[in-house]
Amino acid sequence: MMNNKQKAPSSILSFAFFPLFFLLCFPSSVSAFNITKLLSQFPEFGAFNDYLTKTHLYEQINTRNTITVLALDNATVSAIAKNSLDTVKEILGAHIILDYYDPAKLRKLPVGKPTEITSMFQSTGDAIKQQGFLKIVHNKRGEIEFGSAAKGAPFSAMLVKSVASRPYDISVLQVSAPIVIPGIGVYNLPPPAPETLFVAPVEAPSPSPADDDVDDADSPSPSSKAPAESPRSSSPKSAEVADDADAPGPADSDADGSAGSRGRVAGGGVVLAGLVTLCLAW
Repeated sequence: MMNNKQKAPSSILSFAFFPLFFLLCFPSSVSAFNITKLLSQFPEFGAFNDYLTKTHLYEQINTRNTITVLALDNATVSAIAKNSLDTVKEILGAHIILDYYDPAKLRKLPVGKPTEITSMFQSTGDAIKQQGFLKIVHNKRGEIEFGSAAKGAPFSAMLVKSVASRPYDISVLQVSAPIVIPGIGVYNLPPPAPETLFVAPVEAPSPSPADDDVDDADSPSPSSKAPAESPRSSSPKSAEVADDADAPGPADSDADGSAGSRGRVAGGGVVLAGLVTLCLAW
């Protein structure tokens, strides 16, 4: 009996040290990380880290074994600064994904097909309809876009870079803007950058054969441009032809000579008849 009583304390001690041994060997089973300590290494996310502390979201994050945080830098997180702390908690709760995603995993998503995932905001029970879900798309340009899965919500954020990660435990990704959740909060977002339009140079149309014919018809011909000249001065041959036309030909001379002879004969006959008549009268 005494021996059994002496062995009992050693058994109790062994059971007492087992939880400590388990914590030392498997720390991830209790708390895999400390998000505020992790983000404190990056001053550009100081305001975002401060919001996680004030809203106590860090406590919920640290109790998870697998999580992805979509972090906003100091300049970008100011877009939600006009909201109350409770509203900021809801907005940032939608930036915490209850699964592990790193850039490599995101780029394996189907191109052009949105994937719906669950955020920490959904687990609170305060989300209405699809407000607690996110949609992620790997677009055709190779970019990763994020948006609320609520109806009518845009893809308002894009992946910028990976900030820190421990594979399959935690991934902190920087996004370009807050995820806009319809019906929750106000967002002071910058206007989208205008798209650069490429205007192709306009080339002058080449003239068609029909246009050439029209131009040729409209333009005066060399003969119309030259001043009109008389046939005599146009060429020596033309002058000779004109002179020959003015001068009487051989046929014309014979005709004129015969007519003159007949005239003279007729005139002589008249005179002779007159003399015969005068003689008879006497």
